[in-house]
Amino acid sequence: MTMKALITGVTGMVGSHLADFLLEETDWEVHGMCRWRSPLDNVEHLLDRVNAGDRVFFHYADLNDYCSLDTVVDTVKPDYVFHLAAQSYPKTSFDSPIETLNTNILGTTRLLEVLRRKVPEAVIHVCASSEVFGRVSAEFLPIHEHVPFHPASPYAISKVGTDLVGRYYGDAYGMKVMTTRMFTHTGPRRGDVFAESTFAKQIAMIEAGLIPPVIKVGNLDSMRTWADVRDAVRAYYMLVTVKPVAGEFYNIGGTFSCTIRDMLDHLIARSPMKDQISVEIDPERLRPIDADLQVPDTTKFCKHTGWAPQYSFERTMGDLLEYWRGRIGAGHKQLSR
Repeated sequence: MTMKALITGVTGMVGSHLADFLLEETDWEVHGMCRWRSPLDNVEHLLDRVNAGDRVFFHYADLNDYCSLDTVVDTVKPDYVFHLAAQSYPKTSFDSPIETLNTNILGTTRLLEVLRRKVPEAVIHVCASSEVFGRVSAEFLPIHEHVPFHPASPYAISKVGTDLVGRYYGDAYGMKVMTTRMFTHTGPRRGDVFAESTFAKQIAMIEAGLIPPVIKVGNLDSMRTWADVRDAVRAYYMLVTVKPVAGEFYNIGGTFSCTIRDMLDHLIARSPMKDQISVEIDPERLRPIDADLQVPDTTKFCKHTGWAPQYSFERTMGDLLEYWRGRIGAGHKQLSR
């Protein structure tokens, strides 16, 4: 019998890459959950298959609407669930804290409650975030799973709730729910509200003559460990297929660490206009408080599954920049942000 996977947030960067991975590496049916108003740019290459009913199917639902979740789960009856949907922009959460908390904490609870009642045997991945650790003292580096939470944004607080709700359903009901705290991951299709993606987009726009050769930036001093989104989705697949343990939680991330400033310098160095580009602090891009030391210890997950990253930092950043060059070159209009 064919396995069925349900991906919430299928139209996002991670969801779309996960759909690609499952279509290429498994014979599963891939069911994507999205809101009726979700942009389809990231899944445009899948739409012919969706229209033809060729192993990939889209379902409209919203984490804030229990009835729609009930309908989707009842229709699909998934064997595997990858819960990726969220209000996922940390900076936006300062302006919309209630929406962020409602969507990410209560939305996750609504989904898990439907799954508990409809398909309690499903294997479920709940995606939290490394942002739960927030402002970590250097003494706790690298960050292991039991480092205390110190969230630095409403988004991070919401992901603490997401993390705990997921673990609760695993512990209380014996559901095979596993929670991940994925550290910084990026690549093609990354939203332009994230630092590395807005930098790459601005470089592509500069090269196309659309904006002056000035890159607007926020805090450049934060340390990040970088992973590729394509490594991330492979990790998520292994999470649910390699000896899944109810209630477990894992840090996942890359192996290359550098500051936001170093990452920006790397992207600029890839541009033929590198000698003309300058950098300017934009106060609008600064968060009230920042998670500034995001370096993971991924020993637990790697030992359990055998996963290891395959994409280099250079490959990831190069592919991200080429993604934006392609979009700008194709004439897609962009906000200057």
